Amino acid sequence: MLQTVLQSIAAALLVLGCSLYAAWTLMPSAARRVLATALLRWPLPEVLAARLRQSAQAASGCGCDGCDRAAPKPPAASVQKITFHPRAPR
Repeated sequence: MLQTVLQSIAAALLVLGCSLYAAWTLMPSAARRVLATALLRWPLPEVLAARLRQSAQAASGCGCDGCDRAAPKPPAASVQKITFHPRAPR
């Protein structure tokens, strides 16, 4: 009896954790920022607070996580032309 109760509790915690992770991942970034800012008002462990501080900052818009500028574009000289060579008939 105790074993089934413990298994049910473990399964419920696992499902809850997975649900929270999926909701956080699929949440729009604006909603994630608002939620992270609200959660930072609570006394949280430093590891969790550091991740929430990172999520509370506005995105830079260049697609990276937290840099202040866009990634440098490669110079035009580094673009290489692709040449296709036809096979010789057999």
